[in-house]
This record gives sequence, C-alpha cells and structure tokens, in this order.
Amino acid sequence: MKLAEHYGDKPVAELPMLFQRILSNCTLDWFRRQKTRNALFSNLSDFEQTSEDGDFNLLETFAGAEGSEKIESAEDSSRRRQIFEEIEAQIKELPARQREAFLMRYWEEMDVAETAAAMGCSEGSVKTHCSRAVQALGKALKAKGIQP
Repeated sequence: MKLAEHYGDKPVAELPMLFQRILSNCTLDWFRRQKTRNALFSNLSDFEQTSEDGDFNLLETFAGAEGSEKIESAEDSSRRRQIFEEIEAQIKELPARQREAFLMRYWEEMDVAETAAAMGCSEGSVKTHCSRAVQALGKALKAKGIQP
C-alpha cells in the first residue's frame, strides 16, 4: 500500500528496491510497536504486591535488585538479527499473492475484508493465501532450524 501511495510515479525498475526497503522498515516498526505495547500495557495484576502500608507502587516493582538489569549479549543480538534476516528472505521467496496477503494481514495488521478489497479478491482467497503462506514459512524456517 505504501509503495502504491508514495512511489507510484517512480520508474518500474526502482519498485522492487523500494518495496524491499518499505518491507524492511515496516517489519522493524512492527517489532518496535510490539515491544512498546508489551512494555506499556503489561497486565498490572502480574506485578501486584503490596507494601507495608497496603499501597501498590509499580516503580518499586520494576526497580528490582541492584545489578539485576537484563542486558542482551552481543551473541543474542546477532542471532536475533540473523533470524529476522532469514524470515525476511523466506518472505521474499513466497509467491506474489501469498506474500501480498501475508504482509497485509500480519505486518500491516489489516483485517480480512480490508485485505480482500485491496487485493481485489474474495475474503476466502485471502484466507487461503495467508494459510498457505504461513505453512510455507513455517516449513522453510523449521528446515533452517528456526523454531517458534
């Protein structure tokens, strides 16, 4: 959608490169949004503990013990980046309609009706394309040793 909206006037030869950049940026944005949502909207009842005066203080809950901050190692960071790159490569390998349906549904967070309208097909076709894309991605990633 972003490619059509913002780069419709570009030469056809530039479109694949622009699509890959948009896909990469959208993927990173999605993961950033998920991280922010998880941090901001975590279930406060998971943290409930009362102090002596009966008040709940979220800041005290997150303070933790001295030196107990979790720091991601360079190895973990590198491995995570490699997994993201492998997922992106496998998405590129999907047939065009499956890739289109998958990205609209799961990366752009569009519902089935919106995706069907954008793709110019039925809702059933969108569901079929998404299902096949998920199955193909799961099989390809498992073959690479990447487990959910």
